[in-house]
Amino acid sequence: MIVFETHATSLDNEAGLASGWFDVALSEQGVAQASTLGERRRSDDLAAVYCSDLQRAFRTAEIAFGDRDITIVRDARLRECDYGTYTRRPASEIDAERSLRVTTPFPEGESYQQVVDRMAPWLAEIAAAFAGRRILVVGHRATFYALEHLVNRVDLHAAVMAPWQWQPGWDYVVPRGRT
Repeated sequence: MIVFETHATSLDNEAGLASGWFDVALSEQGVAQASTLGERRRSDDLAAVYCSDLQRAFRTAEIAFGDRDITIVRDARLRECDYGTYTRRPASEIDAERSLRVTTPFPEGESYQQVVDRMAPWLAEIAAAFAGRRILVVGHRATFYALEHLVNRVDLHAAVMAPWQWQPGWDYVVPRGRT
């Protein structure tokens, strides 16, 4: 079982910018949201927490779970899509490009398919290491798209183009042999 949570609000989120691989900090609101995540997941029996190595994700995990006896693992394979030359441009520009970047990379960046390709080995490792246990992942929208595609078998284009709406976590059950 994988519980997916998005990273808390960053300074770029508040400014309406798409960070991609830019390593932006959490905002004050984000720090409060991360604390709330920890409270919301206080009674969850988690074997580990995995997060992107970008600070908006790992700081969310550290604030939420740093006071618990849970291993927090940073993994670059869980990063947001690399927007290349679109990094830190208005989020509306990324939204306008999204359908074009499922298999075609952003200029000097990567495609959503490349995100899936880097996450697939991670998922196989996690499924083998934590069979029958629950882990939590703190990631990005591209992390979510990849989980939707790899675990739920949602067409990648459909996952990328579906309207985005935050919610307090998504649960994924990785069937045996699915990775």
